[in-house]
Amino acid sequence: MSTTINTSAGSKPVDPYKAKSFEDPPLPQKVEELAKFISEIKYGMLTTKLSSDSELLTSRCMALAGQENGGVDLIFHTNLFSGKTMDLTVHPQETNVSFLDPISGAWASVSGTASIVADQDTINKFYSPQLKAWLGDLGDGVHDGGSTDPRIGVIKVEAKLATYMHPAKGAIGRAVETVKGAAKGETPSYNKLRELSQEELAEWRRTHKN
Repeated sequence: MSTTINTSAGSKPVDPYKAKSFEDPPLPQKVEELAKFISEIKYGMLTTKLSSDSELLTSRCMALAGQENGGVDLIFHTNLFSGKTMDLTVHPQETNVSFLDPISGAWASVSGTASIVADQDTINKFYSPQLKAWLGDLGDGVHDGGSTDPRIGVIKVEAKLATYMHPAKGAIGRAVETVKGAAKGETPSYNKLRELSQEELAEWRRTHKN
């Protein structure tokens, strides 16, 4: 038996914020502005499903190490022996990365499929000396945080769905619109909500493969 959810109240949508904020510009604009935002913010929360039998999710702050295929696929470093690596190995499709700019209020959410890559060429491509600070030097001449440290791997998140909010006005403009909206009982219009479907992301990836 199916359940029908009423998405409108008479002639008005029950989610006026999304209805008023949603916009669908050309694909290149949507992708390029999303990719630029993620690159500038750099730090995001990686959400995984626990590798145990639990249905719980957990999130970790991650630093972006790179972007591929025109910016839609995300790269992160990982310790191959860490909990997040095990989570992604068991549940690669239950992956989300979210980004937030607390100043502008802009945010992005990218859901997709994760893979763990440990070949030396990929590690060399994305290696950063800063990894030494996170991995430490175990003093055995092998586990030293260098590019050949066997603990180092790469997480690749292939985007399947992306949603992001692009602010159309600055902080003062948002405050003014919020006050006006509250006074009139109307949803303020100062954000642009955009979505990239799996089909759109696949189309972009085909023409920007790297």
